[in-house]
Amino acid sequence: MGILWFILIFASLTSHGKNAHGPDRCNHEGGLCRVGNCVSGEYLARYCFEPIILCCKSLSPTTAKS
Repeated sequence: MGILWFILIFASLTSHGKNAHGPDRCNHEGGLCRVGNCVSGEYLARYCFEPIILCCKSLSPTTAKS
């Protein structure tokens, strides 16, 4: 019975949801994973882990320094 609980917990942690892609993809696309809410000046781009950990991106595009 204990192994069944382990499998269920593992399955629920590995399935992020249809809109979640994990922190690697969020960071690669210029976002930051945040818990709860995005800070001022950011918007919700997607989920790192749905529905608690958000992938937030800056509203203004960053410019690269030469």
